[in-house]
Parts: sequence; structure tokens; C-alpha cells
Amino acid sequence: MDITKALKDLKAEPGFKENVGMVLVHNGVVRGWSRNDRQDVAAIEITPDRDKMEEIRKEIEQREGIWRVVCHANDGRMEPGDDVLFLIVAGDIRENVKSALSDLLDRIKAEAVSKREIFA
Repeated sequence: MDITKALKDLKAEPGFKENVGMVLVHNGVVRGWSRNDRQDVAAIEITPDRDKMEEIRKEIEQREGIWRVVCHANDGRMEPGDDVLFLIVAGDIRENVKSALSDLLDRIKAEAVSKREIFA
């Protein structure tokens, strides 16, 4: 996903100027170490459940003050530094957008994306 293009496209949509006062972006990347024990990671295998991601995206987009939610997960084998997950939440005010992004991220990671670490 080209994040610059995605933001440009959002800003060009009808209703953006009338409904958006904040856009938050999450760009998850592959870490070089395991969260569990800090062991060196050579790569990870990512498997997103795109249907579940879309279900979660739609739920979050229905929240008060949220105008648009965009989700994109890469899949397959990736190495440290590679992009894994992009999330964009656009909405009216900070309080609505921050909590929506936080919940979106937590739910996508817990419910819609699985990963397997490959150790160095």
C-alpha cells in the first residue's frame, strides 16, 4: 500500500473536508526480535483473514465521528523492516479518532492476523 496515495485519495473523496479534522495512520513493520523473549527474528509468515478485517473495519467505521477506515495487511514471508499492516482512521475529533484507531489495531491483531516467527 502506498500510504501517501491512500491519504491523497481520502482527501479527494466527497465529504472529507466537511467531516474530517484528524487522520491517524498505523504502519506496522516486522521487528528484528520476538516480543516474547527478544530472540532474534529472521522473518515472519503473515496470514491475514481479509473477511474478518473487513468486518472489523465496517464496525469501527460506524462509530460516532468516524468518517472512513482503511485497512491493508500484507501476507506471506517478510523480513525485519518490511511493512506488515497499514491502518488509517479519519474522523472528526481527536477523542473519537484515537480510540477508534486503538480499538481497530487491537482487534485486527487479535482477531484477523496470524503470524509465525522464524528465528535467526
